[in-house]
Parts: sequence; structure tokens; C-alpha cells
Amino acid sequence: MPVVVSVSLKKSGKALYFDPANIKLEADDKVIVETVRGQEFGEVIQPPKELPDNELVAPLKRVIRVATREDIEQEKRNTANEKKAFKTGLEKIKKHGLPMKLVETECLFDGSKMIFYFTAEGRVDFRELVKDLASTFKTRIELRQIGVRDEAKFIGGLGPCGRDLCCRLFLSDFEPVSIKMAKEQNLPLNPIKISGICGRLMCCLKYETEFYEEFNKVAPKMGSHVATPEGDGRVVGYCAPKQSVIVEVENQRQVQVPLEDVKVQKKK
Repeated sequence: MPVVVSVSLKKSGKALYFDPANIKLEADDKVIVETVRGQEFGEVIQPPKELPDNELVAPLKRVIRVATREDIEQEKRNTANEKKAFKTGLEKIKKHGLPMKLVETECLFDGSKMIFYFTAEGRVDFRELVKDLASTFKTRIELRQIGVRDEAKFIGGLGPCGRDLCCRLFLSDFEPVSIKMAKEQNLPLNPIKISGICGRLMCCLKYETEFYEEFNKVAPKMGSHVATPEGDGRVVGYCAPKQSVIVEVENQRQVQVPLEDVKVQKKK
């Protein structure tokens, strides 16, 4: 099995696998890695380990070197330049009167290109803006339109759960999320309660979908008449995490009964 090292890149936050190229690496080491965009600055998340071929995407890029003092200083300069570019970008967008919102700026490690990430309701003709920015910064300029989920990932914040946004902490890709997932989990279909700060359905609806789908396949339908050790009654609710259902028995008493102790009664 090939030996790989997990490295988090600066802007994307993705933990990607690289060939350590026989370099001794530990967690938190700063490294320069080879990517499709050229050299990038990253941080080791996990030290080198063996991984099966079927878990890797070929070809595997390599770690070029452990970051030197000069590399770290270069990264600091890039970060400072990104802040200046963001301020300048806001001014240029206002000057050209473009209907767009600047979200983030990125300077490639070698300074060969600056990327301006923005959101907009539709297509934006930013050709003149690109020319203006290129003449200001004397480097290649790329304007990249992103969605509201990517915006939340860049900016960060707290979710309804009170924790940092999943997309900011660990999600590398956005998987499709549907209203059906909320229905499967018996959640209130109030957009305010099931939407993230980006305005889209919360990514965490995806996490337990398979678990709830399996539960719903075997759980009796709502309103079903069932027999339980507590007496006969009808199903009025579910408790999927405990693999149980809520049954209303005589005197409108509600009891929580494990699925294995519930038997659906046939209609007479």
C-alpha cells in the first residue's frame, strides 16, 4: 500500500493526500506541496501512513519540502497582500458599478495570480474590472463566482447548533441536501429551522439520513394499531435514536417501546 500524508491547504480547508516523498513529517508541520495550481502552502493534518489504492485518487501529487523560514515569510506577505487586495477590490467594484459581492481574495503562493471570489444574482460582465485590477497589482487576475454555500465556508460563523459551521471545519465538498431528508427525520418543515446561515438546507441533514431511512423501513406507520408489553395502542411518535416508537395505550397514556417489542395488529 502507498504511503501518504494528509495536508490541509490554506483557502480550501480540504485535507488532501500527498506523497510524502520520503520526507519526515509530523502533524502541524508547514509544508510546500505540488498541486494542479502550482506550489501551495499547507499544514500537515496527519503524519504519513499507509492507505489502500482504492481510497486514493491518482495521480498523487507530492510534498516538495518542509516550509522554510523564507516560505513562511512569503506566506505572511501573501496574507497581507490578500487583505489589501480585498479592500482595493471593493473600491474597484464600486467604481465600475457592478452588481456583485466580494467574498474573499487569494494570492497564489508564488504570487503569479490573484483570485477574487464573489457572489452575484446572475452573470456579471467584469472584463473591465479585471483589466483595472491587473494594472493595479501587475499580476494575473481571476474573478471566480461562487455560491452562497461557498460564501459561508469562506466567511465562517456559528450554526443553529451553536458550533462552528461544518463547511468551515471539515466538509471538503458539498453534497446534495433535499427536503426529503428533513421529512425522513420527522423534522419541522419550517425553512428557518432547517436552513443554515447560507439560506440553504443545513448540510447536517445528510449525516443521519441513511440511519433514519433504515429505521423508517421497519418502524410501523404513524397511527398503526400495535400490541406492546404495555398493552394495545396506536403509534403516535418515533424515537429513531433509541430504535423505539411512542405508543398511546389506554387512558391516553403514552409509552416508549423498543421496536422489537412492537407487533402491528392486522385490521379486522
